[in-house]
Amino acid sequence: MEAVRLMEAQHAEKAVELLDNYLPMADDEERYTIAELYLQWGYLHEAKAIFQDLMHQFPAEGELKVALANIYTELDDDEAAIQLLNDIDEEDPAYLQTLIQLADLYQAQGLFEVSEQKLLMAKRFDPNEPIIDFALGELYFSTADYVKATTYYENILPKTKEIAHVSITDRLAEAYAESGEFELALTYYQDEDSKNPDTLFKYGFTAYQTGRKDIARKAWEHVMEIDMYYHTVYYHLASLYEEEGVYEKAYEISQKGLHVDAFNKDLFLLAGKIAHQLGEDEKSEQHVREAIAMDPDFKEAVLFLIELLKNNADFKGIVDLVSEIMNTGAEDPLYNWELARAYNELEVYNDALKHYQTAYNNLKDDSDFLKEYGYFLTEEGRIKEAIPVFTAYLEQQPIDDEVNEFLFRLKQSDREEP
Repeated sequence: MEAVRLMEAQHAEKAVELLDNYLPMADDEERYTIAELYLQWGYLHEAKAIFQDLMHQFPAEGELKVALANIYTELDDDEAAIQLLNDIDEEDPAYLQTLIQLADLYQAQGLFEVSEQKLLMAKRFDPNEPIIDFALGELYFSTADYVKATTYYENILPKTKEIAHVSITDRLAEAYAESGEFELALTYYQDEDSKNPDTLFKYGFTAYQTGRKDIARKAWEHVMEIDMYYHTVYYHLASLYEEEGVYEKAYEISQKGLHVDAFNKDLFLLAGKIAHQLGEDEKSEQHVREAIAMDPDFKEAVLFLIELLKNNADFKGIVDLVSEIMNTGAEDPLYNWELARAYNELEVYNDALKHYQTAYNNLKDDSDFLKEYGYFLTEEGRIKEAIPVFTAYLEQQPIDDEVNEFLFRLKQSDREEP
């Protein structure tokens, strides 16, 4: 007790010294207590030495093996812990705890089937123990077997709503949501009056999946109130307001999000899209360029910016943008297609042809591309090249009468040439 008082008074060295000096004259029960104190205070090696000594005296005592196995685990010696635990007999009072501890060790090593086997053995040993149901639920939850997980979490709920600081209601809600049972998940979230931002965010997401945007909005706004640095919520809340056509509010939320998460490329793109809806194309371009600066191969942002530049007839801007993107090593046939279109608008036809030809290698199955490329070749007087392109197009779109007639005239014209 004097050692405990010294430790509570922040005199750790004196406390340990006092116990070390007393250890030679301590009886077995006192040595066990001292080892437990060492373990509690984080003096693992000192505790290990005492437990090992006691185990040599009492080799059949399972409780000592469990305690020592705990220390081995803390010291990252899982194999020693497993070996020790596997030596505990089924008749030992510590056997149930042994099975649970072995399951935890095997799960940590990625041996999920062995872990499951140990826990099912424990379940047969004591069918009504909530800790075993919890361990099985957590195992199946971690391996994404959510249907099985819900079975064991449901077993726990009539007995307790929390184990090891984990909300069973929260776990059930998340497991049902992950298995696609959003309506059922929502009932569990509604039962839990949580102030946890993670839980509230998932609640909002589940509500959104069920079409309850009103609940999602309230949940996500609550997350922002509780934790303004919860980065993920801003994108989802701004997107929700955008979907509902409340663009001013959506843009306001996106700006708040960028203030706390200045390196979120998806949020920059979303802000750009919303600014465009508000008619603020200058801001829109600025936001989207920020997104592309973070990730030059951010295809969705690049294509959005290209459309923005097209709307403003800035074809030189498109050439500069896509050329710069491709110089970083980003490759996509759509980039070549957009370059071809931009050069065509700028009347730089040789460059347009070069990029159409490059895009053609990857876009032979894109009927829109084939049709556009065919007409470009025709305008350039490349009739012989245009005919197979239109033919390939009609194989995909055989009922396009306009192109059928146009191809017929092209072939007639080609035959008439000397």
